[in-house]
Amino acid sequence: MPWTKKLLRVDLTNGTCESEPLNMDWAKMYLGQRGLATKYFVEECDPKVDPLSPENKLIFATGPLTGTAAPTSGRWSVITKGALTGAIACSNSGGFFGAELKNAGWDMVIFEGKSPNPVYLNINNEEAELKDASALWGRSVWDTEDMLREICGDDNIRCASIGQAGEAQALFAAVVNDKDRAAGRSGVGAVMGSKNLKSIACRGTVGVQVGDPMKFLQASGACVKILKENAVTGEGLPTYGTQVLMNVINEAGALPTHNGSDVQFDGASKIGAEAMAEPRETDGKPNLVSTGACFGCPISCQRVSQMDPNHFAVKGKPKYHGTSGGLEYEAAWALGCATGVSDLEALTYCNFICNEYGMDPISLGSTVGAAMELYKIGAITDNDTGGIALEFGSAEALCKICDQTGLGEGFGREIGLGSRRLCEKYGHPELSMTVKSQEFPAYDPRGIQGMGLTYATSNRGACHLRSYTVASEMLGIPEKTDPLTSDGKAGLVKIFQDLTAAVDSSGTCIFTTFALSADDIAPMVDADLEGEWTSDTLMEIGERIWNLERKFNCAAGFTGADDTLPQRLLKDAAKTGPAEGKVAELDKMLPEYYELRGWTSDGVPSNETISRLNL
Repeated sequence: MPWTKKLLRVDLTNGTCESEPLNMDWAKMYLGQRGLATKYFVEECDPKVDPLSPENKLIFATGPLTGTAAPTSGRWSVITKGALTGAIACSNSGGFFGAELKNAGWDMVIFEGKSPNPVYLNINNEEAELKDASALWGRSVWDTEDMLREICGDDNIRCASIGQAGEAQALFAAVVNDKDRAAGRSGVGAVMGSKNLKSIACRGTVGVQVGDPMKFLQASGACVKILKENAVTGEGLPTYGTQVLMNVINEAGALPTHNGSDVQFDGASKIGAEAMAEPRETDGKPNLVSTGACFGCPISCQRVSQMDPNHFAVKGKPKYHGTSGGLEYEAAWALGCATGVSDLEALTYCNFICNEYGMDPISLGSTVGAAMELYKIGAITDNDTGGIALEFGSAEALCKICDQTGLGEGFGREIGLGSRRLCEKYGHPELSMTVKSQEFPAYDPRGIQGMGLTYATSNRGACHLRSYTVASEMLGIPEKTDPLTSDGKAGLVKIFQDLTAAVDSSGTCIFTTFALSADDIAPMVDADLEGEWTSDTLMEIGERIWNLERKFNCAAGFTGADDTLPQRLLKDAAKTGPAEGKVAELDKMLPEYYELRGWTSDGVPSNETISRLNL
């Protein structure tokens, strides 16, 4: 049974849960998870819908490989119209919740309407029921999960929840599962909070079957072998996690610092992977306690950290003396480099806050960095911040403002708007480092040119996981390209975008593509599903998904004018490093990209492209 072939439709307004058959024609065209759920969403939702209105829908989706023996098969996604961006949103997560949902017998859950009171959805295999969540409202993700296991009388349930940030509708609130894995970007947690939906508690024992078990095990086994033997997935990520990149990107002069005004950070070595593993002077223990892995993952890139109990941020807060998901590269960059803070323990505390309250650390850190620049130029004062001196490099200010943002209190409510709205409110929209209202991640396009085009054209706003050209430009995967040139990057970005869309729809992790190509992934899909599935099939599906998302955004009001970058990146040259004197050369790449996509000169999919992809 490759797909479960059914979905759960939850009407929050009327309190009903109904099973319905999966549209198999769509499944064969869009595969699953990101692609299939997006198809459902765009067919059922008005592109002009207010993201925080009851008319917006929220879809939790698995892929056909989720919960199987495929490597990294724990992935699942949340699809909606993003609260932060107003664009199509698909936020991907790992952990164990996705596999549990699939093992309960569901390909996806569609939430519609708004509950009059706080509720959670309880799924036990084929049984699903909305239950009162009044006792959970106002609680953190951590407390919610503990309470639900006690309420349900089952320590084996898996939960996906919002914390106080989602309840307060901070526009970059996340949906957190397994306490420290998250569907983090675009404000999907704010949409969930707007519906008075606190959590999904799931227990699944039905199991997952594949089409041809022997063929599938052979294909998945071959992929595991490739992943184990690859330098990145078999050595770099297991040993150092994504934090392996901190010093690498800094030396390349592509580490956005002080709200993107610089491309190198003097404190990078204090907050990277090596620093996490070093014993602290205070207690002789390292920040990094152990590694971790999501369901079915042979890579084990997750970091598990424990803070110094004597650090100022956790004095009197015993709950933070335990372990939680440690700093990933993007979180360490946003909370550290963007704000100029090089206190590893302070960054870990703020990352724990994101885990507990349910926030995207990329948008949080970047927005705080923007606020610090506003404070520096006098556009924000102590009267605005309630006395918090939001100075670059202040670990104390960072910790205080992250606390406030997670709880929706004080100036934290302003931070919860995201940097575009914050900077507009205080008169300096040019200081927002965003694309389509979403904060860009930890790679400066002046030093890695392909990432500039990646950010500008990403359907969900600035994002590295829609087209990780860093793999090619910095790591030489699948082949080395020069990060300082824009030549050939349009084609590179398109290929990465299409492949990523297919992988996101399969139920596996994009990190596998450091080692696996479409030729490696296709045999697993082919052994799992009905029909014939080749690498060409997957790439066509990826292209179809990308154009479907683009069509929705166009109908929502986005145009080619939104495919741009902050003026700082286009006009202010890098001051140091290998990219010194360079700006992001978006103007050279974008016209070629539109042509390769089969779009008009203003970025609209042509009728020929729409027809070719059966859209």
